[in-house]
Amino acid sequence: MKSVRHNLILEIIENKDIETQEELAEELKRRNVKVTQATVSRDIKELRLLKVLAEGGRYKYATVERAEKGMSDRFIRILSESILSVESAGNLIVIKTITASANAGCEAIDSMKWPEVLGTIAGDNTILIIARSEAAVDTLLQKFDNLIKK
Repeated sequence: MKSVRHNLILEIIENKDIETQEELAEELKRRNVKVTQATVSRDIKELRLLKVLAEGGRYKYATVERAEKGMSDRFIRILSESILSVESAGNLIVIKTITASANAGCEAIDSMKWPEVLGTIAGDNTILIIARSEAAVDTLLQKFDNLIKK
């Protein structure tokens, strides 16, 4: 019963903006699942749900994975909009960004988990990417070129 309820909770928060435990309990009751507020509270903890900012300034429940994806998407947008130049030397790529954008850009690169990237380092307006090999640099340069053109 618990696993069925957990799956139902995940389905509900995927399809509706649920802001409170009470709203979640009501949605479950509409689907013929009898729960108490205490049960819903335990389920939220067990599922490790977070409250994230939804459109319109309200908050809603989301899974950790969904919350991380939302953050990654924002960081990727910041990166694509802040790149000034991309250059390479050997297995290194240096990306120049507008001031104070490199940390968010570096987080975006890390979140993409590109297999060609060995590691990244960010300054204020510079990102250093260490590619796994010199051969991987061309692939990465193409990926950054595609990112900028979006």
